This record gives sequence, structure tokens and C-alpha cells, in this order.
Amino acid sequence: MSPDPRPLQKLGFLTIGLFDEADPRRGHESTLDLITLGEQLGFDSAWLRHRHLQYGISSPVAVLAAATQRTSRIHLGTAVTPLGWENPLRLAEDLATVDVLSGGRLNPGFSVGPPVHYDRVRDALHPDTAEHEDFSPRRAERLLALVRGEDASDFAGTEGIEVYSRRVQPHSPGLASRLWYGAGSLRSARWAGEQGLNLLTSSVVKAEADDGPHDFARIQAGVIRAFREHHPDGGRARVSQGLVVIPTDSATPDQRARYEAYADARNARTGTPQGPARLLFAPDLVGTSEELVERLHAHAGYREVDEVAFALPFTFGHQDYVQILTDLATRLGPALGWRPAPAPGEG
Repeated sequence: MSPDPRPLQKLGFLTIGLFDEADPRRGHESTLDLITLGEQLGFDSAWLRHRHLQYGISSPVAVLAAATQRTSRIHLGTAVTPLGWENPLRLAEDLATVDVLSGGRLNPGFSVGPPVHYDRVRDALHPDTAEHEDFSPRRAERLLALVRGEDASDFAGTEGIEVYSRRVQPHSPGLASRLWYGAGSLRSARWAGEQGLNLLTSSVVKAEADDGPHDFARIQAGVIRAFREHHPDGGRARVSQGLVVIPTDSATPDQRARYEAYADARNARTGTPQGPARLLFAPDLVGTSEELVERLHAHAGYREVDEVAFALPFTFGHQDYVQILTDLATRLGPALGWRPAPAPGEG
């Protein structure tokens, strides 16, 4: 077993931002309100997850641009942007713009691979180039180079009254150090380490061994170690864990029952690899902060990290999320050794 877990240094949360198709603004405003609440509660970061062609936030970078104007301290991230849906040059411009607006608080997370249901969306997404699109890590390497300020053009100078730059503008020098890669396999973790990226781990890993039993926490710990073994910073390389963690300290009896039913309904996919990709899902953690501390301290993946971005469950209401975030910040976080950041204007 790895050494005793270190005190939690950074506490974040992750949401997909659900909305009603008939009233999408209300759902997006709810997400922005949760980010603002997160800053007030002292959270270190808030993360949005992409949901393309679904009733969740399809454009986290745009929503985070709005969040930069409502917050002043909390870091803002994407967990994760699937690059198969993106043009790396255009994405680099958008990320740099939002980072400048935020004062250097953007933490873009991304991953590679073909888009989900690619055979159904390819004619809309890449109608002229579908057969030639590269969804390998080379697509990510293009993004890295552009964010780091390498040339996007072979021309810089003035044409008439127009002034051109070789590199993406605006250029935000600190952004490259805040790039994160979402990895659930040993191969992708090693690649992320070699690239000098930060690592996002979630509630999904790849069960690469054919024989069981399959222990999610042990596999996740192995992914984290592989990442650090290949990273220039070694054991100091940043890793954030993203399990679904639902504290119930201040929850009503109705809330507790719904949270437990939600976790129970998802338990069938844990313990056994799912689908041809052999994906293994972590059980959702529901309970009092005292119970959750015990379970997290026994979790091999958690024992490897000192920062987290706990995921909010998908299908609950705004007040449920307020209760969960409040308990995370005022009960569970401090019980794990975390100290909230000062509220804006206090420090």
C-alpha cells in the first residue's frame, strides 16, 4: 500500500450543466451560479464537461468566458474537451482569449480519439475531410505547440494597415503550464507524462488485464504512477482525481434517498469491464463526511493525489447541488485536510 494520503491541497468540482431544451438559458445560468457559489465557498477550481448533441453544456469555453466576468479567484477548467470535435488552431485562440479574460485562471483539459458516434456525425462535423482527420495524439501535439507559442504561419509583418503574427494571438504565456490531459489507460498516461502535461483522472479507467478481479482504485493508482514515471517532474507532477463524491451531512431524508438510489442504479457497471474498450467505472461514493473520509483514505487512487475535482451527479436539481457543494467545502474538504481559499475581498 502507498504511504498515508497527504492532506488535500486543492478541492474542485465538476459538472455537465444540464438544461431543459425549451429553456436552455436557465440551465446555463444555474451552472454559472454554482461556479460563483464555489468561489464564495473557497473551492480552488470549477470544471465543465463537454456534452455534444446532448442537453448539457456543449461549449464549456464559452460558458467559462462568462464565468471569468462573475468570479475573480477560482480556477476554471474543461474536463475534458474531446479534440476530435475541434480545430486545434481555433481552439488555441479561444483558450488563450478566455485565459486572458480570466487573468490566468483557465485550466483546459482535453483528450484525443474519434468523436462519440462518429459515423453518425461525421458528415456534419468533417464533411469534406472525414477520411483524412487524424484523431491520434498528433492532434493534441498540434494544440500543445500552438498554445506554447510555436508558429502557426510563416508570415509576420504588415500588409497595408493589417498587422499579422506568426503565432496564435492573444498569446498567454502561463497557459501551457495549465494544460491537462484526461487519461484512463497506461498508454495515454505515459504519453501525457512525456508531454509534460498535468493529468486528469476520472471515474473511468481501462481494465487492461484480461483476468480479474478488477479493482478500480488499484488500476487508477497504476495509471497515476505510470504518468509520473514518464513526467519530467516525477513525483511532483500534478494529478487531479474526479470521482463522484456526494456528502449527505446536511441533506434532507429525501435527498439522501435520491442520492443513494442514483448510486445504486449505477453500481451494475462497476466491478466488470464494459464494452469492447473494457472500461471500468468507479462506484459513486455517498455518505456522511466521516464515512467518505474513511472510504477515500482507503482508496488506492486517492492516496496518490493531493488535489481533486469531485464530480456532481448528473440528474439532480440546483438546490441539491448547492447542498452537495456546501457540504464538500464546509465538511468533507476540511476533514480531508483541505483549507478553503479566502473569499474574494478577504485575502
